[in-house]
Amino acid sequence: MPLPTLLVIDVQQAMDDPARGERNNPEFERNLAAVLAAWRERGAPVIHIRHESRDGGRFIPGTPAFEYKPEARPLDGEPEITKSVNSAFIGTNLEERLRREGAEVVAVAGLTTNHCCSTTARMAANLGFETWLLEDALAAYACAAPDGELIPAETMHRTELASLNGEFGEVMPVSRAIERLG
Repeated sequence: MPLPTLLVIDVQQAMDDPARGERNNPEFERNLAAVLAAWRERGAPVIHIRHESRDGGRFIPGTPAFEYKPEARPLDGEPEITKSVNSAFIGTNLEERLRREGAEVVAVAGLTTNHCCSTTARMAANLGFETWLLEDALAAYACAAPDGELIPAETMHRTELASLNGEFGEVMPVSRAIERLG
């Protein structure tokens, strides 16, 4: 059985914009670095996915905001996919690449839990991939509810993981994913 493919989603400088507000998981970068190191050490596949804004937005190619955060920079030979919507499967060759490489399991890490990571995980599961959500290598930001009440980042993160767990994938800490990687 092939090793799980790690999908590193939207870990870009734009995510550090203070206008985004409160973020949960202050250990996100450290945990992401640990999972990347483990995947690389074992020769498991890693695919880097980044967002490109169309019609404005923060993720403009050629700007510092578009660049990867230091912890998520691809190594030579690690594939990169650029997307322009929440799902890394829409308008990209991600599914084709995973199928060609015989992938059966994808591990999702990155930003943000309740947007692009969730959308990609849901689609991965719907496409038949076993999906792992690395809860401590994911993070979310506070969001305003329709009535304007600010929902804390940790609540957004935990609620989204609760929605995904068992239905679209298995939520687990980085330590368990590394253990299962072998």
